[in-house]
Amino acid sequence: MTKYFLLFSLLFCYQLSFAQNSKINAVPLKNVKTKQGFWHTRVEAAREVTVPHALQQCEESGRIDNFAVAGGLKKGKFEGVRFNDSDVFKVVEGASYVLQNQYDPKLDHYLDSLITLFTAAQEPDGYLYTIRTINKDSTGSYDWIAGPYRYGFENGSHELYNVGHLYEAAVAHYEATGKKTLLDVATKNADHLVKTFGTKPGQLLVVPGHQEIEIALIKLYRTTGKKEYLDLSKFFIDMRGRSDKRALYLDEHKLGPAYFQDQVPFLRQKEAVGHAVRAQYLYTAVADMLTIEDEPEHAHAIHTIWNDATEKKQYVTGGVGAREDGEAFDKPYVLPNDNAYAETCAAIANMLWNHKMYLYTGESKYMDVFERVLYNGFLGGMSVKGDKFFYVNPMASNGVNDFNKGSGAERQAWFGTACCPTNVSRFLPSMPAYIYATKGNELIVNLFADNEATLTVNNNAVKLAQQTNYPWDGNVKILVDPEKAGNFTLSVRIPGWATGEAIPGNLYAYTNKDSKPVTLRVNGKNMPATIEKGYIKLARNWKKGDQVELALDMPVRKIISNENIMANKDKIAIERGPVLYCAEGHDNNGKALDIPISESQNFAASYQQSLLGGINVLKAEAGNVTLIPYYAWANRGPNEMVIWFNKAR
Repeated sequence: MTKYFLLFSLLFCYQLSFAQNSKINAVPLKNVKTKQGFWHTRVEAAREVTVPHALQQCEESGRIDNFAVAGGLKKGKFEGVRFNDSDVFKVVEGASYVLQNQYDPKLDHYLDSLITLFTAAQEPDGYLYTIRTINKDSTGSYDWIAGPYRYGFENGSHELYNVGHLYEAAVAHYEATGKKTLLDVATKNADHLVKTFGTKPGQLLVVPGHQEIEIALIKLYRTTGKKEYLDLSKFFIDMRGRSDKRALYLDEHKLGPAYFQDQVPFLRQKEAVGHAVRAQYLYTAVADMLTIEDEPEHAHAIHTIWNDATEKKQYVTGGVGAREDGEAFDKPYVLPNDNAYAETCAAIANMLWNHKMYLYTGESKYMDVFERVLYNGFLGGMSVKGDKFFYVNPMASNGVNDFNKGSGAERQAWFGTACCPTNVSRFLPSMPAYIYATKGNELIVNLFADNEATLTVNNNAVKLAQQTNYPWDGNVKILVDPEKAGNFTLSVRIPGWATGEAIPGNLYAYTNKDSKPVTLRVNGKNMPATIEKGYIKLARNWKKGDQVELALDMPVRKIISNENIMANKDKIAIERGPVLYCAEGHDNNGKALDIPISESQNFAASYQQSLLGGINVLKAEAGNVTLIPYYAWANRGPNEMVIWFNKAR
């Protein structure tokens, strides 16, 4: 019996080890340090400009004082709207990433002072929602409601949304400092939720109106090991579309249950519908859940929805959510240009979703979408300096601010609904965490950026360094420095754009898909660059001083749309590498909207260090047309802009 028990134990341990090794793991942010170049400039801007700017705005707008008032530390009234707590939590998350990138004792102390306010504002049983603590139970105007009782108006109150961002901030802060002060606030609230929601007598059968808590509970589970947090996330996912939910339902704007992704149970959902940010936060949570517990029905649903969103409802920038009404996904192929919505928060949510899909499947196509959004839909939402923001991101502009949220033509320093600036504040300093991944005996390079990183494979610490001027050219040098020589695989993602694919699916395509072969050298020796499912896989005995050099050809490419996108009929867009280009009036005699470009038109790229933070400019070799990266438009004042050009006859 002992022999068989020992055999069983060994088999179980082997299976567990195999399961862990077969999973793709993200690399902690603290293990990756940008050094110079494109992304280092932006990570530094987050530290020096974006996060301090957002913290100052949270102070000046009363968002931080709400916690002091709720905690009895200061007299006053609630300032702003019901979801203002979330803005503070998001910036604290971003500030914690800043600490992970570069420790700052002054910032560390400032966060401690904020955590003192959060602790004071938290009610004895863990509940935390400053508008209710200050205003008590109320059913006043929509923006000021707390609701008649806790979670009674959850589809509109944002109670769960707010604390979801608290959890993410708490995990980031704990990882940055090792202190549990904020983590204790988060777990106290999460324990309260575990007691409050469920199917037992006296518990609430409610789903969040604005998804976020689902992502956050999983993150909190990974940090604490408390499975009840994972179970509650799954409960919130699987309760959607259930007719037996017991809760008041507030839908003042008559948007309907699909707006909240609450129209049918998740397993029956097949399309990306409703509010684009809420939807993608839900989809992100499902994908993340699948990395822990693989469930075929959930997997089928999330793949079906992803296909719909990516192949029918995504802008060429990677932006999503075409409709201003409901900030929502529209019908397939309805992607207008001059009145595109494409909220900055939705771009961030798209990246989060695709990264989790990658971690679940290992398929490079998800990182292809991630990269497209990163350089275009996301970066376009912030100014080059890092202190002004777009709420929505049109594909064309007449130079007039015609959206009441400050889009159209000019970025704003802040908004009454400040989800986008605060979301940028938390994502931008976290960007280095998406560059690498590990899987068993494999180290994976998913993004190109000048950096140094420490990864672990087979209990062997391996230092990787990238030296590159990406995205302005396609040359990348990777230095491999294992602590001890060893066999493992270095896998390097070759972006779809480098092999002639604009985006997964057939929504957009290059007019010329021809691509020069990728050039690969290992320790100065030419090697065959065999691409296997989007990756070059180099399996060898690595030792200190090994070098890998890649050269990706970066031609200027023209993009056409699927014929079903009527807004882009007889139009083309211009791209080089991962960067989408536009024409701006500043460079084209004040006019951009009516510039024609022929399919045979050639462009020459030239780097201009002094322009817009340093960019590659494209100039037509015949004709007087100048293009700049889409993300850099509207940094020189309002003016015309266009991405989709009329085809010259």
